Amino acid sequence: MKVSYRWLSEYVDLSGYSASDLAEKLTQSGIEVDIVEKLNKGVSNVVVGYVKACAKHPDADKLSVCTVDVGQGTDLQIVCGAKNVAAGQKVPVALDGATLPGDVRIKRTKLRGVESMGMICSAKELGLNDKLLPKELQEGILVLPADCEIGAPIADVLDLDDEVLELDLTPNRSDCLSMIGVAYEIAAILGRDVKLPDDVPPETAGAKTADTIAISISAPEHCSRYAARRIENVTVGPSPLWMQNRLMAAGVRPINNVVDITNYVMLEYGQPLHAFDADKLEGGRIDVRLARDGETIRTLDGTERRLTADMLLIADGVKPVAVAGVMGGADSEVTPGTTAVLLESAHFAGGSVRKTSRQLGLRSEASLRFEKEANPEAVIPALNRAAALMVRYAGGRVCEGIAQAEARAHRLVEAAVTLAKINGHLGTNLSLAEVRSIFDRLGFAHKVKDGDTLLVRVPARRGDIARDVDLIEEVARLHGYDRIPTTPIEGVTTPGALSPEQKIRRAVRRLLTGSGFHEVVTYSFTHPDQIARFPGLYPEAKPVRLAMPMSEERSVLRTSLVPHLIDVAVYNRNRNVDDAAVFEIGKGFVSGEDRLSKLPDERWLLGVLWTGARQPKQWNGKAEPVDFYDLKGIFEKIAAYLGIAGIAFEQTRAEGFHPGRAADIVVKSERGAETIGRIGQLHPDLQREKEIADTYVLEVEMAALCEKADVSIVYKPLPKYPGIGRDLAVVVRRDVPVEAMLECARDAAGPILESADVFDVYTDERLGENRKSVALSLMYRHPERTLTDEEAADLHQRIVRALEQTFGAELRK
Repeated sequence: MKVSYRWLSEYVDLSGYSASDLAEKLTQSGIEVDIVEKLNKGVSNVVVGYVKACAKHPDADKLSVCTVDVGQGTDLQIVCGAKNVAAGQKVPVALDGATLPGDVRIKRTKLRGVESMGMICSAKELGLNDKLLPKELQEGILVLPADCEIGAPIADVLDLDDEVLELDLTPNRSDCLSMIGVAYEIAAILGRDVKLPDDVPPETAGAKTADTIAISISAPEHCSRYAARRIENVTVGPSPLWMQNRLMAAGVRPINNVVDITNYVMLEYGQPLHAFDADKLEGGRIDVRLARDGETIRTLDGTERRLTADMLLIADGVKPVAVAGVMGGADSEVTPGTTAVLLESAHFAGGSVRKTSRQLGLRSEASLRFEKEANPEAVIPALNRAAALMVRYAGGRVCEGIAQAEARAHRLVEAAVTLAKINGHLGTNLSLAEVRSIFDRLGFAHKVKDGDTLLVRVPARRGDIARDVDLIEEVARLHGYDRIPTTPIEGVTTPGALSPEQKIRRAVRRLLTGSGFHEVVTYSFTHPDQIARFPGLYPEAKPVRLAMPMSEERSVLRTSLVPHLIDVAVYNRNRNVDDAAVFEIGKGFVSGEDRLSKLPDERWLLGVLWTGARQPKQWNGKAEPVDFYDLKGIFEKIAAYLGIAGIAFEQTRAEGFHPGRAADIVVKSERGAETIGRIGQLHPDLQREKEIADTYVLEVEMAALCEKADVSIVYKPLPKYPGIGRDLAVVVRRDVPVEAMLECARDAAGPILESADVFDVYTDERLGENRKSVALSLMYRHPERTLTDEEAADLHQRIVRALEQTFGAELRK
């Protein structure tokens, strides 16, 4: 909300306080002021001039030589390059020695041999926001109204010596979306009175508004009151310059006197108004009703809008004429030919206007105020004020009475609060007289009951106050937050710390970033097709649909992190970054219900994607493409750091994964085997669709990692006794998992087998059909003595026998 200091001074005495003083006091009382803007950007010695004559420059086709009267008794000769300059205009003239914004100084000079004794100025040269001017004045010089006094300082004519306070209002303070609302706030802070406009429109005897239009409300839950006045013999034209100046200071572009008056009163009272061309309304009635599904209206911005059955309309006897509280219809707008106006003032439900505005993608100054609940008691005062201004500045005649309908009366909020509770909440020692003085300054009617209980009746303009704690906040604001004493904190304090889950998540981040991966953050919303193509760890989960999605692309909650990691890889590939190593720690949302009866489960997931080269191409070698075992090694590194034992990888087939290069990540323990994630290559069809190289992904449940992690540090002494190493090569079926062979070896040899690793896997037709050779490297070591060769040989034979019995293994010859 932009508040003009001069305009505000009409409602409350501001003597002794500058605009900066008011800004400080408003901010201290809880209404933040972003900036105080001076409208005069450096204009001096600029006056109103009258162009008496205008002729072409003798030596320049694009220049004109003007004779200008500036009220000094002697006419000035000024050379002007604007296309729109003409005799008979009143214009701003910068005299010799004048300054303009940007520290521009004007002096006598010669242009193409012709002396110029000043400059005729445009709006932009005066520092005005020319975007708020009519289009015909946005280019060329600024043409002033004919009633401007010749020689008058332009700063006085355009109110440039004013200052504007820009308020950054919180959603609950809708009362300060009006000049009068801000005046009440300032009056309460300064302890002064508010002076309200007392305009009463002079009515023309005989013609009655109620005889020309019938009002009905068919949707009382969306509109509590609707009132209208008819003004006849209206002459549409420019509004007075002072009104235009105030509208532009508030950031509103002047249009014509009728529309400007409705905007002016809206800024003044916070009550949006709308002016219909009365002769374009049909059927002699106005009905406030819900739209019919599929009904359309062309709004003032020229857009045809399709409505739904939950949108509130203003309709005449034949057609819709306005979207209630948002924007009027183009078919009933005021035009230069309008002679009769039906002036609307109503109170619409904030929720209804907010929903309609959002669905139509249409926001206006009116909808902004209705959304935040306008003052229901301002309906009639604002209507009368606008009607009186139309008589004064549009030559109108007001018909007798007001045509109106009221669905329900507004009831003022009453709340009780005790002095003890006020002081208890604020830590103050205020007296009853001090608290009553604050309520008096706020304009809150009240009375004392039972010694220290105050019964307070809240005016309708303060819709943000509903309970006793709201009244306590008002006392705190007006008493002064800086005057509330500080109280030392007492009690036992507990130092903050990260939870075990948070520590593990941070540890995983450090490990992955230290391994060259980049963390990404993607949307929690996705497209249903993404889930269908890659359901992740929860193929049985039902997509959770959003009630009001941003778009179809973001219409359901994700169940997996991988689809958006694939999008990241595609995004980088499109920018010639083919090597991508990224990860995300985020939530998946899992539900088994088509229609939710409870909130979905939110599960922390770790997603990792690796595509392209393991290392970039070097001058002396080729780039090495990443493969399954690279990503497997990354997870094993994480598992080892977290102390998770019993990790195994079991081949699987899953939607979205390569049919032969995917594995479930399993943790085996005494309680059994538990699947905690999945790793593998993307399905070739998916890779071709996304036009990416071989891509490997990993997804793990963080809860499982946290549950099985053992981050305690165990120290082992260095071995004192030598170990004995043996190699073993056996031939087995190709489908025998090597991990199972290693487990078998460990079980057979017991703790004396210090390590068992695979160092070669070989396949050849000479080994037999569907057979492979697996070579194991075994290290035996006794912790308390030197192991003999015979003991090592015995352990070695145990392993051979166990492999033969379990897998049908044959020693490689």
